[in-house]
Amino acid sequence: MLNLLIWIVVGIIIGAIAKAIYPGHQGGGILGSLILGIIGSFVGGFLANLIQTGTFALVSSGFSLLGIILAIIGALIAIFIWQQVAKRT
Repeated sequence: MLNLLIWIVVGIIIGAIAKAIYPGHQGGGILGSLILGIIGSFVGGFLANLIQTGTFALVSSGFSLLGIILAIIGALIAIFIWQQVAKRT
């Protein structure tokens, strides 16, 4: 239970940081930040695993400075993809 709570708090923080870095306006509020932060963590973990081992595996990034940076980069990628999909509708 505590682990889930930590994921939620870190997800909100990472999503908020990514939204602050990304240019332009993004809607979604706290829930959007949470979802982007969690998605970003998985995308960052996936990229780190792909670079380090050369294999495809869906993992979350670890709780370290590199893990946080990769999660923010992943959240930025998620924002970009979301905006591209939202433009088409």
